[in-house]
Amino acid sequence: MHNCIFCKISTGELSAHVLHEDELFLAILDRFPATQGHTLIIPKRHAENIFGLSDAEAAALMPLAKKIADKIQAELSPAGLNLLQNNGKAAGQVIFHFHLHLIPRYGNDDVTFHHPSREASLPELEEMTGRLKL
Repeated sequence: MHNCIFCKISTGELSAHVLHEDELFLAILDRFPATQGHTLIIPKRHAENIFGLSDAEAAALMPLAKKIADKIQAELSPAGLNLLQNNGKAAGQVIFHFHLHLIPRYGNDDVTFHHPSREASLPELEEMTGRLKL
């Protein structure tokens, strides 16, 4: 994708602070970090969102995220870590190239992720189970 910032980073057209590179992914520091150590994992191949990832990319993603999370924990000792990934404009996706955020959390860092919460009824849970069960 000629206008995709992550594709340009992947091909070397734009620079980034690369933490890891393999045949499928780059892990880079976020240019606009929520907290110190905020990292993005991006596939080298353009995939707009999770639905565009290949099975091989999807299978390799979480082991890589775990390795990076372990390194963040060892080096920065955050109190916690968020994994965040948005798919589509309605979900808050801004750059339409798949990316997984690893956001270290430090006590009172003022980063919030809030969603309204309500208890689902038993019939609603049963219906969704029937519709979504693999």
